[in-house]
Parts: sequence; structure tokens; C-alpha cells
Amino acid sequence: LFFAFLLAAYQYLYKSKFNSLNFVFFLLRFISYACILTLLLNPKFDKVNYYNEKPNLIIAIDNSTSIKYLNQSESVEEFINRIEQNEELSNRFNIDYFTFGSDLNRLDTVNFSETKTNLSNVFTRLKQIYRNTNSPLLLLSDGNQTVGSDYEFSAKKLNQPIYPLVLGDSIRYTDVRIEQINVNKYAFLKNKFPIEIVINYVGDNEVKTNLIVSSGNKQVLKKNISFSNQQSSQIIQFNLLANSPGLKTYNVKVEPIEIEKNIINNEKNFGLEIIDQKSKIAIISDIVHPDIGALKKSIESNEQRQITILKPREALEVLSEYQSIILYQPSNSFKTVFEEIKKQNKNIFIITGTKTDWKFLNSIDLGFTKEDTVLQEQYRPVLNENFNTFIVNDIDFGSFPPLDSFFENLEFSRQSDIILFKSVNGITTDQSLLIISEEDKKREVVLFGEGIWRWRSQSFLNNQSFVEFDTFISKLIFYLSSDKSKQRLSLDFNSFYYSNDDIKVFAQYFNKNYELDFAKELNIEVTNKNDNKTVVFPMVVGSSQYQVDLSTLPPSEYNFTVRVKDENISKFGSFTILEFNVEQQFMNANSSKLDRLAESTAGKSYFIADSDSLINNLLSDNRYKTIQKSNKNTVPLIDFKMLLILLALSLSAEWFLRKFNGLI
Repeated sequence: LFFAFLLAAYQYLYKSKFNSLNFVFFLLRFISYACILTLLLNPKFDKVNYYNEKPNLIIAIDNSTSIKYLNQSESVEEFINRIEQNEELSNRFNIDYFTFGSDLNRLDTVNFSETKTNLSNVFTRLKQIYRNTNSPLLLLSDGNQTVGSDYEFSAKKLNQPIYPLVLGDSIRYTDVRIEQINVNKYAFLKNKFPIEIVINYVGDNEVKTNLIVSSGNKQVLKKNISFSNQQSSQIIQFNLLANSPGLKTYNVKVEPIEIEKNIINNEKNFGLEIIDQKSKIAIISDIVHPDIGALKKSIESNEQRQITILKPREALEVLSEYQSIILYQPSNSFKTVFEEIKKQNKNIFIITGTKTDWKFLNSIDLGFTKEDTVLQEQYRPVLNENFNTFIVNDIDFGSFPPLDSFFENLEFSRQSDIILFKSVNGITTDQSLLIISEEDKKREVVLFGEGIWRWRSQSFLNNQSFVEFDTFISKLIFYLSSDKSKQRLSLDFNSFYYSNDDIKVFAQYFNKNYELDFAKELNIEVTNKNDNKTVVFPMVVGSSQYQVDLSTLPPSEYNFTVRVKDENISKFGSFTILEFNVEQQFMNANSSKLDRLAESTAGKSYFIADSDSLINNLLSDNRYKTIQKSNKNTVPLIDFKMLLILLALSLSAEWFLRKFNGLI
């Protein structure tokens, strides 16, 4: 300001006659110089913005069919309307609405049509959305979960107060229900297969009833059962004869007692496939390793297959009895075994590792060789997305532990297809970890690494089941046991589904060069065997295959045909959907568990009839107050537009006055 004053005064006041015009010019020039010099210094200032932040109120509504079955749908809709019209709550909270069944969704419509309830997933998803916020959760639910992990544990991770609004009552009604049916998916012709049925009873009096098992119109078992307050559960075990091949469905029914309110849970269906042959597979190894046990369990999860573990010497005499051979870490002792396999033209699955004798393997014609080295390395799997010989789903290979092997520089002398690439230190290479090959109608699978037992364990941790991994191994074994030529259309589906399952059929289509092709349009024609009605569904493209979701189909037996448009290519199949609605198995709300949930999260549990008390509690709770927050930003002076506008105005005004007075 001082230098601006000196410069302006020197130009307009020094050695000049004092008049009003010169004084105006002096003021305008002073303002211009002051703005310019200040902008050149460009000092910085702290700019503080204040705003109010209201707490969030999360309302999660159980949209499953059990709510409708418990006659609570109208109460839920009335409660939602009351919340939406309550101005006090709207002023106090930012209200967000969600519905949930198997997944959590923003509220669109509440139709109580979900066939699964996963409360654990609700808390996990909400934790991601409302992290580091003050967001109490109002949970409208009966507390009955049908899928997922224990939601009491997941709710603690949410770190928000939870207010369960219990839908249904807690009265114990007299009830007999089929809790669970345990049966294998496969049985063998002329063999007896075991069945285990768990039946529970809720009530105080002694009751008697009958258990009836039937197949079609034929009754195969009838048994008298009784319950009392002291004996509230029974496990019924028996065997049935598999007398004809194919898919068989059975109905299990407990005759209702007179005072029973819910009779839907008295009946359940199950199915299994009866097969008339069993493939025998040999695992040959001269070492003991956990991989062998993991492979045996994985392969025998499909009861169509039987595993025998043999030493190389033992295998020579019985090799002809086996359809496929698994050779685990071959050494020189396998020499005569390989010679016999070559004579009998057997399909083989070779697994190498740190105990493998590579000098021996290099000396026989297997289609690959490796440089001799003692350096060991660990390799992680990466799925080859372009693999197209058969359908391989990504079972989260990226999470699997590495396999142990020698550092390998492999050379291949025959054509092979790569299923899994090697990844080293997070870098995907073009080296093979798992391959298949075929020559002269002889098929071969090779895994270059040991430690596959860790993969099976990790798959269980990922999915709480071995099914994903066992299915992957099963496809490798099926490739070895099948002698069919490569087909341009392949299907992947189950023989039967329960009506509450995801009913999906997968397909892969290959062009004439046997390259995976997604350009074609695939449709599936599904025919109900009972009424011969046919429905056509388009198949959509997934990550590496076509797929279709048939979950809308009612329980029945179906034939289907997958057709490729504009191509004379099709494939047939059949499946059965068994009726089962897990949401209708509950008679009342699980209020005790919801009470524990509220207590452990500093909330409180209410029944739907006490919703007024819940609203008053939320409005009076001092934990849920609007908070004033501030943002402090350091900004340079040049960001202040008013200073630039003032500079432009002062210069413009000075120019105009000088022009007007003829000084320019």
C-alpha cells in the first residue's frame, strides 16, 4: 500500500496543480497499483466453511416370503408410510431405505418375494457404505436367516447401534417339522443307498404320527414316530434299493398332528441320480504326500468314481482295471508303469513337484522336457481365459496358495492347451502350470507343481464348501475318462435343483477352428414334462461362457435343448426342480436372537406393534444429534475474484475518464 501510494502520488500529485480530477486519477491509480502489487506478493489465507451434518438412519426391510407367510406384510407397509410422513425424523436424520433377501438393495418396491434371507450380508454391505459415520440401523425382520454365516458375529463389525423391529410373534406353537434330509447325490444300480432324516418337535404334550416316504405314487416306507417334551428330536435312518437307473425323486412327509398350525414344513422332496457304472481311477505314487489324500477326497466326492492308491510295483498287475491313471511325482521306479500304460493306451494325469525325477521324465516321450536344475520356485495359478476345450469356471484361483516345484524352463514337442498359467511374485508369465494334450486318441493332463491340497483348503475358506474345487478336479477327470471327440457345443448343468437354488445352465460354443466364439446367438428351449409347455430363453454371455438363469421355473421335470442360431448345432439335456421353500419353514420370529443382537450393539429390540416407542427413542437419544463441522482450506489471494474485478474496474474507470477529458 505504501509503494502504491508513492507511485500514484508521484504520477498525479507531484509537481501538479491540485484539482479534483487529478485527485480522482490518483485514487484510481492507487487502487490499481495496490491490487497489482498485492497480487504479485500473493499472500495465502485460511478459508473456513461451516456446515451441519445430520446422522443417518438406515432402514433395512426383510423382503423375503417369510414375512408374508407370517402375515406381517401390511404392518411393514404401514410402518414405512409412517416413517416417510414423520417430519421430526426427517429433520433429525438423513433416512436411507434398503430391502434385503439374498442381497442388499436400495428400496424400490417391497413385494416380499425373496426366497432366501442373508442377514449377515446386510451388515457386511452396510459396513462398507456407512464407515466412519453415525448411522443407527433400524432392522425390520423376523430374525430367521436361511443362508450365510451367523449374523450376530457380522453385526458387531458394523459398529452401529441396531434396533430390530421384530416381525411376527414369539409364541411357541406346537409343530413337527422335517429339519434336514441327508442323502448322497448318486447311487449305483442294484445297491442300497442310505437316507438320514432329522425331524424336530416343538410342544409340551406327547404326540404320535407317521413318517411316509414315497416315489411317485408308490410308498416305499412308513414308520411310526413319537415325540414329547423330553424327546423333541428324532433321527430316522434307513436304506432304499436303487432298482433302476436315472434321476429319481422322493417325497418325505410327516403326517400333521391335530393342533399343528404350520404343515408346510412337514413335507420335503429330495432327489438322486442312480447310475449303472462306476469308473475306477488309480493314483500311483512311491511317496506319502497330503496331495494324494486331497485328490482322493476330491475325486470321490463324485460317487461315480472310485480311487485306489498303489505303489508302482503293485500297479503293474492291475493296471488294466482302471480307466484313468494319476501318476504322482514319477521317478525311475515308474519306468515299467509308463511302458505298460503305453501298451494299454491309458489316459494319464501327471503331477510333478520337488520329488520328481526329471532326468527320468526327460528320457521318455511325454511331449515335454525340462532343463535339469536344483533351484526351487513357487508358482501361483492364473486362469487362461482363452481355454476352450471344456468349461472351466474361475474359482478364485488368484487367492490360491502357490505350488512348489523346481525352476522350470519347459519345452513342448506336441500341441497342448494351457488351463492355468504361472504367476511369480504377482507377475503372470506365459509358462504353463496346468495343461492338457491329446495325441492318437490318448489324453494327458499335467500339473507342474505340488501342494494342491492347499488349494482345496483355500477353496473351502473362500466358499465354506469344497464343491467349487472338487468340481474343477472332476472336470479334469471327466476329460481323461471321456473318449468322445471335441464338440463345438458343450453344456454344464445339474441333474436336479431345489426351487430356492440358483437354477443355471452354462454353455460354450466353438467355431469351426474350435475357438471360443461369443458372436453367435444361443437360445434354450425348456419343456415342462407335465404339461408339455415350452418356453424359450436367450442365453447371455458371461466371462468365458454363455449362461441362463431359470430360477423363475416352477418345480417340475424338464427337458431342454440349446440351439445355435443360424447353425445346425444343438444339444439336449434334462433336469428336475424339486419343490422346497425354506422361508416357509418358520412359524414365528426369532425374537431372542434379535434381542441379543440389539443388546450387543447398544441398541434396543421392539415388536412392530411398539413402533411408536422406537420412534420416540430415536428422537430423544442424545447420540443422534446434528453436528456442526468445518472445512479449513488455505487459498492464495489470486483465487479471490473480487480483487481481480476491483483491478479491472479501477483501470477501466481511469481510461474512461482520461478519454472523456481528452487526455488520451
